[in-house]
Amino acid sequence: MKHLLITGSLLCATGLLAQEDMPTMWETKLEHRIEHTGTGTEERGYSYAASEKEITVFDNKTGATRWTGRFKDLAPRLNKVDELVPFWESNVLFLFDRKMGKDQIACLDMSDGRLLWATDKYQNVTDENVVYIPELDGFAISLKERLVWMMARTGEERWSTDKFKGVVGQYVVTGDNKLVMVNFVPGNLGALFSGYKNQIVRIDLTNGNILWENTYVGRAERKVISKEFLYDLDVVGDKVFLRMNGMQVYDLNTGANIYTAAFDYTPDKLVGAPAGAKKFGVYHAVADPVVVGDDLYVLDMSNKKSQYVKKYDKNSGKLLWTSPEIKEARAIPAMYVVGDRVLLQIGGNVEAQAYIYKREPDGQGGWRITEEWRIWHPNVKPNGIQAFSTADGSLAWESERFRKGITNAVVVGDQFIVCSGKELYSMDIATGAEKYAVPVSKGGLGLADQIMVYKDMIVVIGDKGVSTFNAKTGAPVAMGKYKKSDLEDFEGDRMILKTDKADIACFDLDDCTYKQFNARTGAITSMSTDGNFVYVYEKKNVTKVGTR
Repeated sequence: MKHLLITGSLLCATGLLAQEDMPTMWETKLEHRIEHTGTGTEERGYSYAASEKEITVFDNKTGATRWTGRFKDLAPRLNKVDELVPFWESNVLFLFDRKMGKDQIACLDMSDGRLLWATDKYQNVTDENVVYIPELDGFAISLKERLVWMMARTGEERWSTDKFKGVVGQYVVTGDNKLVMVNFVPGNLGALFSGYKNQIVRIDLTNGNILWENTYVGRAERKVISKEFLYDLDVVGDKVFLRMNGMQVYDLNTGANIYTAAFDYTPDKLVGAPAGAKKFGVYHAVADPVVVGDDLYVLDMSNKKSQYVKKYDKNSGKLLWTSPEIKEARAIPAMYVVGDRVLLQIGGNVEAQAYIYKREPDGQGGWRITEEWRIWHPNVKPNGIQAFSTADGSLAWESERFRKGITNAVVVGDQFIVCSGKELYSMDIATGAEKYAVPVSKGGLGLADQIMVYKDMIVVIGDKGVSTFNAKTGAPVAMGKYKKSDLEDFEGDRMILKTDKADIACFDLDDCTYKQFNARTGAITSMSTDGNFVYVYEKKNVTKVGTR
């Protein structure tokens, strides 16, 4: 009877699946092809689409053109644009015209297309080595030999220094125009910065003087597509906290190292790069450190054969205990501290990002160029679940059940829920005993690619849709079946899946109903930051569709 009730419930949910089209807010046809796009927030009110020769900035509410023009008219030194980089906070658009050692850079005011400044002084500049610092309304540009500081609206160069190598990464403004900042080298700029070393510095931005300098452990990174930093920098009182592969703490006034509880780790060869990848990175293979009160929990993955959990006093850096070996774990993407247990997800989904460029014969004597910006979640083995005592680091329990596979694990209140790909398991946090085991096929979508938490439910994302389960009981709640697709984006109660031909479906996570939009192959889609709209860029057309 219970089975019948569950099935009936699912059928009710499935019955709600009216595959409506996403409502069209407006559609605009531009006078030029679309090769570059930038979607501004609804609050900002405008976005842009551009080819290598022309650009149009349009109103987000109506699709009407705010301004448009040819680059050679807007910035006379430029004949074309090879790269276009928006700095939304400064309202500035960087334009790059590559000319083999005679690169031209021009900056436009995004709101009206006015030329702010142009220069050919700086070579080999890309989106990777320009950083806008809004607190001082200036750009830090990292060149091969020096770091340059210039004013955003005028292009005036205020100073440069050869004592800082690499690109400006995370920074913290500490008052009086002084910054603490970390350097890094984007993967494709490694050859530009010979003699590079890890640096954390405090700098006076009025004159470029380095007030102090130290080094750090690890490799500072920024994701190649979504651009998020993979580490945090913070200043609390007179201490600088760098969270990167653990924790590194410095004296704000002198730069002296107070303690280091960090371990170098490189996810090399964990996942292979796809063919044609010009930029590629693997992320979240090691869980971030966890701070609970005065306790700091860190994963030591520096040895490829043996790994450990280590607990430190957050204030002094004193090592309190080291766990038994976690042998031959290639990735530990998740670590949770709940009650008196440290929970580890060994193996499972990591994140990969790639920019893929392919130039192939078109069969008519020419070339066909395709570009792809891909974000996906490859699975890494071996897999397992282990739990350690927070008191002394001893092994509390481990589960053999997940040797064959894990997608990921989440904590919902006092529930530790692990997905094997085929089933959802709720594990007792104290003992590891199973509270329930539910086949994800009960959601009607086959195997799971990953799980997420939404309200009191587990969202199962399969390759053909989305289903939800009650986190407390494991009972299926709702499902929505779509075409083979991948997770594209989500915001609040809205989730976008996208097929390899660029069709999209927007799911309502409350009941798994969805609306769809069939786009042209190769279309670029961008969800608004409030989750209410999706902008679709296709050839010369921009379409704004609603998600509700």
